[in-house]
Amino acid sequence: MKFLILHIDYGEFLRWFYAQHPGLEKKSYEEQMWARLESLFAWNDFYSSNLCKLGHEAWDIYVNNEFMQKAWAREQGIQVEEPAPIAQRWYSVLQQARHVAAQTPLRYLKPLFRQVLRSLDRQTWFYDILAAQIKHYKPDVLLNKHMDVVINPRFWQEMKSYVRLLVGQVAFPLPQEDFGCYDIVISSLPNFINYFRNLGIPSELSRLAFEPRVLEKLRDNDRNTIPVSFVGSVSPNYTTRIRWLDYLCRVLDIKIWGHGIERLDGNSPIHRCCVGKAWGVEMYRILHSSKITLNRHIDAADVYANNLRLFEATGVGTLLVTDWKVNLYEMFEPGKEVVTYRSSKECAELIKYYLEHDEERETIACAGQQRTFREHTYYQRMQELVGIVRKYL
Repeated sequence: MKFLILHIDYGEFLRWFYAQHPGLEKKSYEEQMWARLESLFAWNDFYSSNLCKLGHEAWDIYVNNEFMQKAWAREQGIQVEEPAPIAQRWYSVLQQARHVAAQTPLRYLKPLFRQVLRSLDRQTWFYDILAAQIKHYKPDVLLNKHMDVVINPRFWQEMKSYVRLLVGQVAFPLPQEDFGCYDIVISSLPNFINYFRNLGIPSELSRLAFEPRVLEKLRDNDRNTIPVSFVGSVSPNYTTRIRWLDYLCRVLDIKIWGHGIERLDGNSPIHRCCVGKAWGVEMYRILHSSKITLNRHIDAADVYANNLRLFEATGVGTLLVTDWKVNLYEMFEPGKEVVTYRSSKECAELIKYYLEHDEERETIACAGQQRTFREHTYYQRMQELVGIVRKYL
């Protein structure tokens, strides 16, 4: 089978990435892709590389990376229509206004902002190039890994004749959109699967995982240099996570690497603990260097465990202290492979205990890593994904 996998990167990551590689934006598509994959950020090529190991063809597209996408278009001889400068300026102003409004009562106007932004969409290159790529690769399976980012449903309807199966993947809060264009939706969250099935859209469980070759980028002499870490978003949108971190920062000395801190209340104790941001390889190195790393699911996860940190932290061999969820036992054995808490106070007590009991901490961390390598690698997940899509082709 042929798979085309669509990714969307954070704008903040893209700005950091190109700042780390001056002049890269002028290089070829292949050179930019190589540098992006070397970063190991997010899912990277973990799906495509393992699908290829299984004998399939697979390609990754970073659809909102303007430099990379336009390089592909140039090399294919494709002319891309550019928007008028006035439209670009209005688009930027409205984008900023939408983010500000999200923290005020004006958030109820978000549907209006979305409609206006669509009408002024400066990213004509986005649709032109993506359409050309879909027609070029003619995949059996097109996997959109970011259903939470709005892509016009009309675009998907126009592309349906070029793919055999349109698959959406999501585990983040969803916009109010028409999802009827998808043949199937996969998610790591059971509550999302139920949501789509209630809409009449086929949906299947597809958990996240760890890529073992990440370990090649890590250094053993960095082990245990960070007592307690948290790496992730500290956006005020994640209210439960922020309350939990506020408490921990008041009673413990933890180090936080997170994006979104500039939007927190200036009095939040999180500011005192925040070290900066960490993307890709650096994120894995921080986890690997930590005696303990912390996890807290976003509110949309409800009572379910699902996020990447479960597998990233255990995969690098660090003790994971994570929030208790009803389905966690399906992935890890609490108390033996990971440590779970039910309250902020219990979390703080567990951190103190395992910092003082090295042997117990290391035993659980080792068991967690063994479980991840045994059951939760991307090679195994891609075998499962192939089985899912074959049911619907």
